[in-house]
Amino acid sequence: MDLFHDNRVKLAFAVAMLGLSGALTWRFIQSDATPSEQSFFYDQSAKKLFPARRDLIPPARGIDDAAEDAVRAVVVSTNGRPQQRSTWRIAYLETNTPELKQQFETARSHRTALAMGRGAAQVHRLVKRPEDTAWVPLSTPEGERIVTEWTSWGSGDTTPVVCSP
Repeated sequence: MDLFHDNRVKLAFAVAMLGLSGALTWRFIQSDATPSEQSFFYDQSAKKLFPARRDLIPPARGIDDAAEDAVRAVVVSTNGRPQQRSTWRIAYLETNTPELKQQFETARSHRTALAMGRGAAQVHRLVKRPEDTAWVPLSTPEGERIVTEWTSWGSGDTTPVVCSP
């Protein structure tokens, strides 16, 4: 019975990833704009969304003080039209453990690859919904659920899409 349950979870995850891939491909085909050099970040103490350089490594300095409490925010348009800001919703927040942040900074400064392997790095990437209090590793079933659940937020024939600043 456990194996059957595990296979159902894996199948559901694969279907969600396929849907996400299709949505992102559709958005790319429909877009004539160049990729943004910025990404959304969320200052947790100010509770504000703001644009910042895409290469900023979270947690980073926020907008209201010197605290490193700004994390990457994945923002989606629930009706598939990112130009309509009223449809924007934060799908999830993403940050890194101190160990992974240090690895990224070292790799950047030395222009090398991460010393930590990709699999190990996934354990150090943390995600949560904006209303959640606890961060969870992306590599866990709960982490996978958090980063894919937004794909079902559309209604009827609309597909949610990721927005950029």
